[in-house]
Amino acid sequence: MPEIVVETENGERHVRVSAEEWAGLIRRIGRDGYRFMVVHRIPDLPDVFAQLWHEADGDYTLEHRNGAPAQHFQVMVDGCEAVIEAMTGWARQTSGWSTHLTWSLLDIGLAREVPPLDLDEDERKKLEKRVREVLVGGYTDRAELAELAEDYLVTADRRPVSREQAEVLADRMWLERVAEQAEWTGETDPERLTRAFTALQEAGITARENFTCCRSCGQSEIRGEGRTDARGFVYFHSQCTDSAAAGHELMLLYGGFDGSSETTTAVGHEVMAALDAAGLQAVWDRAPDRAITVTPLEWHRRLVS
Repeated sequence: MPEIVVETENGERHVRVSAEEWAGLIRRIGRDGYRFMVVHRIPDLPDVFAQLWHEADGDYTLEHRNGAPAQHFQVMVDGCEAVIEAMTGWARQTSGWSTHLTWSLLDIGLAREVPPLDLDEDERKKLEKRVREVLVGGYTDRAELAELAEDYLVTADRRPVSREQAEVLADRMWLERVAEQAEWTGETDPERLTRAFTALQEAGITARENFTCCRSCGQSEIRGEGRTDARGFVYFHSQCTDSAAAGHELMLLYGGFDGSSETTTAVGHEVMAALDAAGLQAVWDRAPDRAITVTPLEWHRRLVS
């Protein structure tokens, strides 16, 4: 299973696909609405990606960038199987993956120089603190992080951070977090949580992580998120994520879609069992109107893209 994220022309996003799925995605390239894909390794790194373009007839245009616009290469490839081999080698960082192809260095132009941030110390600390909180939460990507950095200090009459400055700040702090997570070993608590939520989803309970901004929005939107035959739900919203990322417990909200206390209690018991099976500890007094709290918890959620 290549550690990649695949984004296609028609808006699909595929994370950690199997080798068979990966080959299938490449073989589809060339259809209407599906003529190109962009691929990032996990975790995403600035200016490191591969991309593929193909019309129904003709060669495949394969490109990859290796850390900067000045390291952007292109090659024309005859045949889908050769593309699969090359892109799989790139995804897995196989030694010598590119040597059997004749690459051309593309002139993308020089990277634009970005002026430093013009912020006072309090503003800078406030901005970096919020960016760091979202990074530690682990549910963001680099584009979302840059958007946050650009907008966070905006007022009615002042926009102190440009898009380019926001991207520089977001990428710097993203790379700092990537370096931190390189030191983590084994399965982390957030990964155990994802395993529990996946099991609940498969058992007919709609399970969503970092879902909506608050409880009110979550309660109003959760019914439309899962299967129509789901018996109930469990989720935590972004404020819960912030709390867990800050070192506190994680609150889980749950319920039955029929509105009965009996179903809600039954769903609560299933959630507790799934958490236990995943190796997580949780506290719940078995009352249907009380949240489940996962604690103790070490919030090491690995960044993806």
